[in-house]
Amino acid sequence: MNMPDEFDALVAEAEAAPITGWDFSWLDGRATEERPPWGYARLVAARLPAVDALLDVQTGGGEMLASVGALPPLTVATEPWPPNVPVAARRLGPLGAHVVAADGPDVPCADASFDLVISRHPTVTPWPGIARVLRRGGTFLSQQIGAGNVEELGAAIRGPRPDGPARGPARERAGAAANGLEIVDVREAELRCVFDDIAAVVYFLRLVVWIVPGFTVDRYRTQLRALHDRIETDGPFVATSTRFLIEARKN
Repeated sequence: MNMPDEFDALVAEAEAAPITGWDFSWLDGRATEERPPWGYARLVAARLPAVDALLDVQTGGGEMLASVGALPPLTVATEPWPPNVPVAARRLGPLGAHVVAADGPDVPCADASFDLVISRHPTVTPWPGIARVLRRGGTFLSQQIGAGNVEELGAAIRGPRPDGPARGPARERAGAAANGLEIVDVREAELRCVFDDIAAVVYFLRLVVWIVPGFTVDRYRTQLRALHDRIETDGPFVATSTRFLIEARKN
């Protein structure tokens, strides 16, 4: 009986790991990512005592919203990916939040309903919907993924990134302005992201699906094997995470 080599065993372990919500805890002990200096959850938590109505757009599994302490009397979280909706509902329902399934970037809430709208790592910022549901004087506060996020890893697996519109503050500034919102604050950070083994890489690419669109182990086995050998020879694989914070106000 042939025993699987280390590469095959690590890949099989990562393929078998469950993907639930927006949960990176499986990577504990095998990957690390530096956090942005502004502390997004702390910024959100500091604003909540003055907020009566809060909307979290694209909440994932509700992980961030569940971490900020007591929620306002009206708290709504939307989520477009169907498998995440029950995960978020189980996590956030006991905290008093309503979880609503949303179709893509839709914001299925009434006009001028919220003092604060937040969104952590949205796939697309739904600026028209955000502007519509904010009350006058209300704020949108979002931490987003910047251009070239962990591009070193993406390039190692799929090759150079195809040309396309770049994510980043300039695009979001334009979106806010086009919908009548005033930019209050923008901050950017480049952060160290370290993968200790190929299992961490496989799990990460399964979860963060836009790094290598259409990723499967079978499709990219050759590249994964090469990266495994590189980690074995040179040590952990280091990439750069890019994040930015954007705050906009409805006057």
